[in-house]
Amino acid sequence: MKNIKKRIFRYLKHISITFFVVIPILFVIGLLSLGGGIHYGDNPKRLDWNNEGPYVFYKNDSTINVNYIKGNKKEGYSLEQQEYHFNSHPLAKSFFALDSSEFAFNIQTNFEIPKTTYNDQSPILAISDIESGYKTFRNFLINSQVIDKNLNWTFGKGHLVLVGDFVDRGFSTTQVLWFIYKLEQEAKKHGGTVHFILGNHELKNMYGDYGAASLKYTFVSSILGKTQSQLYDQNSLIGKWLSSKNVIEKINGHVFTHGGLHPDLIDTDYSLEEINTLLRKTYYTAPYPKAKKTDSDILISSKDGPAWYRGYFREDLEQESVDNVLNHYDAKDVIVGHTVQSKVNKSFNGRVIGIDISHPKDYHKNWPKKESEALLIEGENYYRVLSGGKKKILK
Repeated sequence: MKNIKKRIFRYLKHISITFFVVIPILFVIGLLSLGGGIHYGDNPKRLDWNNEGPYVFYKNDSTINVNYIKGNKKEGYSLEQQEYHFNSHPLAKSFFALDSSEFAFNIQTNFEIPKTTYNDQSPILAISDIESGYKTFRNFLINSQVIDKNLNWTFGKGHLVLVGDFVDRGFSTTQVLWFIYKLEQEAKKHGGTVHFILGNHELKNMYGDYGAASLKYTFVSSILGKTQSQLYDQNSLIGKWLSSKNVIEKINGHVFTHGGLHPDLIDTDYSLEEINTLLRKTYYTAPYPKAKKTDSDILISSKDGPAWYRGYFREDLEQESVDNVLNHYDAKDVIVGHTVQSKVNKSFNGRVIGIDISHPKDYHKNWPKKESEALLIEGENYYRVLSGGKKKILK
């Protein structure tokens, strides 16, 4: 009987160790390997919407309507509205509740379609997947000497490349988009360029998928007397601005796109500019996995399209397949976001560089603590840029 009791005790001890020690450890390891963690410490200011905006819509062929939300949940909300002529370029301000800061910019209403290819000797700083983190984005650019503490452009003729997914999963989408809008104007004055390359989450908001958007924007839309789809449609200034952007660009021989270049793209014989032209016509149409019956099917697929492809990290690709499509577009390499990495890294003999890092959030904390990174290219040299601005050679 004593032996039976001992066996039972040992058995229960093993079960207890497995249940309370081994399984939690495996869970944490699995969570961290997926770029996850524990979310805690929600800041109540995420629900402070006083001075939220601006939300700008076209009233007619010559007038825009600029809206700011005023008030609070307890006393109720109202709108402060003002109309301006298209060509008046009114001054607007975007308020950030977390630290009660704001930035100003002029509202421009005419948008040019960006070039697809750029060639010069200027440095390139590329970052992706900010996901509505205005404070994180702003502070990283300050530490990286792209802007100063007053948000003035200090990157000279450099290229700031934003490789998609700057919206969703946060409370500062409006601030992030207007900040990019402001940065474009600032960079241009100094001969620099901001390249806002659309990711799948920008496209999701344009065609009506708000599953990853903060519920805040459902209520903001209601306060504005609109539906959520109207925040980014062609009657919205931000929507019209987004719809002018590219999904792929080549800068100094480096291709930038949110997801990647599927190896089968070489069978279509589309140029990079033709890819942008074709996809720009589909921004307000929901994509889905295509059966690849026509050349354009691979481009507009929600699995294999440039803004969606994850094959570099989730498929058994051969080096030859990666080389073939990059050589087809006369590209040194391809820089992508979309699929979370533990750090900026290169693979496939340096021809694929992944820069999607889990960035800190504005209004809550995470364990383990997240730290931003970006990619800096100076001539033939590649660096990881860390959150404090320190550079490390990319190996």
